[in-house]
Amino acid sequence: MEGKNDKIQMILRLSSRHAALVVCALLLVIGVTAGAALDGKDKQQGRLLSGKVLDPQDNPVVSAVVYLTNTRTHAVKTYIVGQDGTYRFPGLSTVDYEVYAQYNNHKSDTRSVSQFDDRSQVYIDLRIDTR
Repeated sequence: MEGKNDKIQMILRLSSRHAALVVCALLLVIGVTAGAALDGKDKQQGRLLSGKVLDPQDNPVVSAVVYLTNTRTHAVKTYIVGQDGTYRFPGLSTVDYEVYAQYNNHKSDTRSVSQFDDRSQVYIDLRIDTR
């Protein structure tokens, strides 16, 4: 009978160790998954390009249209500037972009944002001579 009890106790000890290993493994998987989710969230946010569209006297050019072109895919995004002259393109991928503004047949110089620029926020003012 004693031999049987020893075997049962040994099985229970092994089961406890096995359960502890399973719990540790689950906690490890949960931690890795949570870390990956946070990394993915940061990557989803992407880069922010913002700035102002201004005339030569530094006044905002209200209702100017800002064009942002992804040079890899040639996809174009637009933004119509408000009263303060600001524009904003959030969540951008890390690729090359070209940006310019246009207002009443007047156009700013085209500016570039490089994929090698590692800033998460890029600020570019665009100037249009509206005369």
